[in-house]
Amino acid sequence: MTMPANDFKAQLSGLFDLSGKVAFLPGGYGDIGRAIAWGLVLQGVKVVVAGRSETKAKDLAEELRQAGHEATGLVMDATSVSDINTVTDRVIDTYGQLDILINCVGINIKQRLLEVSEDAFDEVYRTNLKSAMFLGQAAARHQIDAGRGGKQVHLLSVSSTRGFYDAGYSAYCSTKGAMIMLVRQHALELAPHDILVNGVAPTYVVTEMIREAMADPETSKKLVDTIPLGRLAETIDVVGPTLFFASPASDFVTGQVLYVDGGVTANR
Repeated sequence: MTMPANDFKAQLSGLFDLSGKVAFLPGGYGDIGRAIAWGLVLQGVKVVVAGRSETKAKDLAEELRQAGHEATGLVMDATSVSDINTVTDRVIDTYGQLDILINCVGINIKQRLLEVSEDAFDEVYRTNLKSAMFLGQAAARHQIDAGRGGKQVHLLSVSSTRGFYDAGYSAYCSTKGAMIMLVRQHALELAPHDILVNGVAPTYVVTEMIREAMADPETSKKLVDTIPLGRLAETIDVVGPTLFFASPASDFVTGQVLYVDGGVTANR
């Protein structure tokens, strides 16, 4: 049966409409998170940014408010389940709903295999994997209670599926790899509630963290040579895929990881 043109127009006109939604961005004041926060507010989303630095969270929220958008900055230690639950509750207290979780939390402590310390490994595990587990849980509780479904997006990395030769990435790769299964399992458990869970996995992104390394021509060439498209990702490259997973356009997509990598994972 052919769908009438008017039905197409009605259904497709709101494909990326996020107006009136509320998004929670833990770890959202970093370079990638900031770009995502701007992408969200420009689509009419109210944003709550949280992280260990209260100053950075509130500064970004103020930047967004100065531009005429609704945003709040909160302090939160993502390695503390108590903090996660308290701050997630505050999202509801502030805006009355939590439609979208975009988990931007993540760290790396580079140590080669024979040098990995228990403390460093545990810190990366708590920050990357444990926080993702309990952020997803806290958001899901509110989304289930609201009965309107919801979206959860976790920021991963190409290192979730491939290692790095001659580099100390044991903790980072293993926690990001485990997040793939966390995304899949949460997606399956939350599917009956129409809560969709997906991941966005970028390659090297031009952020403050990598700019110093890129200043060295040899290092810059080495990094760029690993990417078939011939350049590093910009923060804005991560925004589109994230907005796709947050929007109605992805309403039949769950348990997936989208690699924003310029072709890296297609190469072997």
